[in-house]
Amino acid sequence: MSEIKKIVLAYSGGLDTSIIIPWLKEHYNNPEVIAVAADVGQDDELEGLEEKAIKTGASKLYVLDLVDEMVDDVIIPSMMMGAKYEDYLLGTAFARPIIGKALVDIAKKEGADAIAHGATGKGNDQVRFELAIKRFAPEMKIIAPWREWDIKSREEEIDYAEAHSIPLKISRETNYSKDKNLWHLSHEGLDLEDPTNEPLYDKEGFLEMGVSPFKAPDEATYVTLDFEKGWPVAIDGEKMKASAIIAKLNKIGGANGIGLLDIVENRLVGMKDRGVYETPGGTILYRAHEVLEMLTLDRDTKHMKSKLAVDFADLVYNGKWFTPLREALTAFAVDTQKYVTGQVKLKLYKGNIITSSVSSPCTLYSESLVTFDESDYDQAQATGFINLWGLPDTVQALREQGKL
Repeated sequence: MSEIKKIVLAYSGGLDTSIIIPWLKEHYNNPEVIAVAADVGQDDELEGLEEKAIKTGASKLYVLDLVDEMVDDVIIPSMMMGAKYEDYLLGTAFARPIIGKALVDIAKKEGADAIAHGATGKGNDQVRFELAIKRFAPEMKIIAPWREWDIKSREEEIDYAEAHSIPLKISRETNYSKDKNLWHLSHEGLDLEDPTNEPLYDKEGFLEMGVSPFKAPDEATYVTLDFEKGWPVAIDGEKMKASAIIAKLNKIGGANGIGLLDIVENRLVGMKDRGVYETPGGTILYRAHEVLEMLTLDRDTKHMKSKLAVDFADLVYNGKWFTPLREALTAFAVDTQKYVTGQVKLKLYKGNIITSSVSSPCTLYSESLVTFDESDYDQAQATGFINLWGLPDTVQALREQGKL
């Protein structure tokens, strides 16, 4: 420990990382601690971070704007693939590889001896952070205090913070474990640890990105999204970058109770975990993209992409973003989007997303073929098709009847 003179810490200003700075200085022979806060769209959580980090012992704080990198390099390609992990839209997992890589960049710039993070030894984030670090700095020492210290709970963390006069934005009663970025907000802990407890959606202060469906307006809201080759390019006719579209969808979706998910998921480390997620904009964006693909993707590609989406989501969830397989699957996903251009109009009402209309200049949908009225399709052709398609079944039956 005495050989470690400078540590770069992934810093959010939350409970875990707030106490890690003094803990590192106490237990690693008073090293210099450089705090690195990643701006991934958590807004007000960044306020006052520099003052807090320095007061608790950091020598400086970097605040890195990683929003567009996260959206453009991770979120949109994942949306193109349709990646979901057990219905979870991967909010925390999307941010971690980008943050991990940024930590390495700062550590190299500062000549640090180690990188530290506040992820617990029970969760997925420790894996996501550390695989990214290993990919770009395999020789770097990694410090994970939750795997070293004798603190056993968030209650004891609060005790430590109070003993060291570290200000916290939470109380013992509101001590949920949360992670927020542009894409989502997660809630874990406290009453949510018992799956028999209903989430307190309507309790003041619980939801942060929107309201519950019960408090949503009685009037529906329409939203229109334009895509070019699978990429979202406009909302309600206004062109803007993808991150701005997500931000606007968050407001619209949140106000209509969209994107709440209560799930018991299977963590990478082997245990089940209950979490409540808010993903208003992401839920709308995923749905709009799926609707457009109904018109523009051929059957074989769509079915194969659905299969590969499970593998892709596993890679993201399990921290394997910077791997050859993920890169290859992303290339496949992007290639499938050549004709995913068009416009989708959705109707939002009390937590529901209803398709209003969809159109595309690259559509595979032919009304003249599918209509119940007079059609361009010669139905007599189906006889030969069915005879050929069913030939193996016919031969099987003949064998069983002794007629071959």
